[in-house]
Formats: sequence, C-alpha cells, structure tokens
Amino acid sequence: MKFVDEAEIKVEAGNGGNGCVSFRREKYIPKGGPDGGDGGDGGSVYVEADPGLSTLADFRFKRLYKAERGSDGMGRNKTGKSGQDLYIQVPAGTIIFDVETQEVLGDVTRAGQQLLVAKGGFHGLGNTRYKSSVNRSPRQFSKGSAGEIRNLKLELKVLADVGLLGLPNAGKSSFIRKISAARPKVADYPFTTLYPNLGVVRVDDNKSFVVADIPGIIEGATEGAGLGLRFLKHLSRNRILLHLLDISLVDVKSIVSAFKAVTTELKKYGDKVDKIPRWLVFNKIDLVDDKKLNQILDKIIRQIGWQGKTYKISALTGQGTEKLVYDLSEELARQKNAE
Repeated sequence: MKFVDEAEIKVEAGNGGNGCVSFRREKYIPKGGPDGGDGGDGGSVYVEADPGLSTLADFRFKRLYKAERGSDGMGRNKTGKSGQDLYIQVPAGTIIFDVETQEVLGDVTRAGQQLLVAKGGFHGLGNTRYKSSVNRSPRQFSKGSAGEIRNLKLELKVLADVGLLGLPNAGKSSFIRKISAARPKVADYPFTTLYPNLGVVRVDDNKSFVVADIPGIIEGATEGAGLGLRFLKHLSRNRILLHLLDISLVDVKSIVSAFKAVTTELKKYGDKVDKIPRWLVFNKIDLVDDKKLNQILDKIIRQIGWQGKTYKISALTGQGTEKLVYDLSEELARQKNAE
C-alpha cells in the first residue's frame, strides 16, 4: 500500500431533532394538555487512534463523513432518539487541524484515544416544555440546532523511538532490515525508500523498541529538494536519532560534507528536531581496510567536532549492530524512567 501521511476530509455532525407539538387526545380525558416530546441530540464526530493502521490511505477514497441526525420528538412525551456518534479511525500519531482557522484541534497518540472534532446539534424542545400557569395549551416548540461542520486536515507523524538519518544510500534500509522484521526495498540507487518504514526491534522477551527508516534527506530538503521535506516532520517524535554515514566512501571530505548537509537541514527545519539526542553511526565498515578505518574515523570526528556517541557497524554482515541495539534499549529505558 502506498504511504500517505496527509489528507483532507469534511466532517458533519448530526443536527438535533426538532421538538414536537402535540396534545393528549384520549377518550374520557378532556383537556388532556400538551404532550409533545423533545427531539434527540445529533451525533458527534470523533477521531480515534487505531493501532492497526499505519497510513492515511483510506482517506483518498472517502472524503465526507456524516454523523447521524437526532430524531424528532413525538406525542405522548416521547423523546426522539439521539443520533449515533461517528468514530473515524486513523493511525496513532495523527494530528488534526481545522483547515479554515489553521487551529490544531489535537492529536491522537495512544491506541483507542479519541478526539471530538465536530459536536452534534442540541435537541429541540417539545411544547410540553412551554406549559405554564398562563399558557395551558402552548403551541411553541424549538427546532434542533445544527451540528458542527468542519473541513479537517489530517497529518501523520510516525511514532517511533529511534529515527534513522542519513543521505540516500547511507544504508538505513539495510540497517533496519538487519535489526528488525521490517523489509523495505533495498537497491543501489538514490531514494530507494519512498515512505517511512517502521521496524520493531526485539532485544529480549520483555524489551523492544520501534525504529523508523526515514527517506534520505539531501541538501536543500527544507526548500523542497528531494523527498526530505515531506518526511522531516516524522523525526520530531523520536527519542533518539541515529545518523548513518557511509564510510565506504573513504574520502574524508565527502563524508564530512554528507554529515554537514544533513545537520544543516535539521537546524533549518526547526521543531526542535536538532535538539533530539543524535548518535553517529559509521556504516559499511566491511568495505574498508581495517588498518585505514580508525585513521579515517579519527579525521572525520576531528573535522566535524563530534563529541557524542559513535558506533562502527556493517548493516550487511551485522558487525557492531548487537551492541548498538543493546545501548539503544538501555538509553530508551533510562529516558522513560526519567519521565
């Protein structure tokens, strides 16, 4: 299925049912008086997080969502039936905006979490409600109020503990294949990954975390170049970022340039993405001579002024990935315990 991370829909809450004008008319009961019942409330529209969904693709085919109208009141003081609420299922991590006002109505991040996006109309009153000592036979009633109508923009931000950064062909897809059950397509050309892939990494029976493989970011991504602009937003929910660099290039200047290109785009994008803890991961070490490897790494780290955590791995052979996965698990546990 094609990954879709934005969609626009229209939601219409149900109108309230009208009140009823009725008078009791039964044999042997003269002057029975008013007995018109109230209408029912209109159904409201909710957005609900469904853990079984991963894209907004369904909204390409259906754009209008209507809740049920409240039924009108009836004689014998019978209240109309309230309209059924409508629940729209979306992936966890979806943010909901009002298109007209640009207001953020909220987001749903937990399975089963619900957000009211359109309130149903209030019920109308039957003529029984208007009876008084000076108005014994009221013919007044009120109509139900209209339900809210809204045009909504849905925006999905992938929920993952760890996000993978790097230029195209840095080896992110291969890495996520190695450490999880995710199976993104991998090939030797830029922009192999056309949409974020999520992989669940199981450390042991009781520990696991989610990794997001974000499409490659290139220089100029924040201005719309490549695919990066569309997917940078998915990094904002991550707890740790792994910045993969292709060490097989051997050319120190090229590797430093690749690092700076991604770092610059993170700072330009904002949303505090550049403040998320970032670990540097040198990938494809199986393609570099062991004697040259440490010399190249020392030069790169010195030139970029890196003082954070550094790892050497081969996503192809698995070398170094076990320690990296274990350290990620420990750091994520530490962060969650600190909250």
